[in-house]
Amino acid sequence: MKLVNIGFGNLVSAERLVAIVSPESAPIKRLIGEAKEHGTLIDATHGRRTRAVLITDSDHIILTYLQSETVANRIEEENNDISLSEDENE
Repeated sequence: MKLVNIGFGNLVSAERLVAIVSPESAPIKRLIGEAKEHGTLIDATHGRRTRAVLITDSDHIILTYLQSETVANRIEEENNDISLSEDENE
């Protein structure tokens, strides 16, 4: 299982992520509101401004203060680290 740091020591399973989106559009704001009503919203912003919304395959919505690009880069770095360690074992 690959875990990605989304800030303040909060980790999310990279395999469970479906999308990383900006919170600015009306459909995403609606999605956040619906998740709050259903109890599937996870707020990992620690009171800061939401800059990215992570959507999981279990229909959980995770809010983070990190930008979408930062989260995506952390996932890519994790994938590269795993690839390098696999190459070393060969």
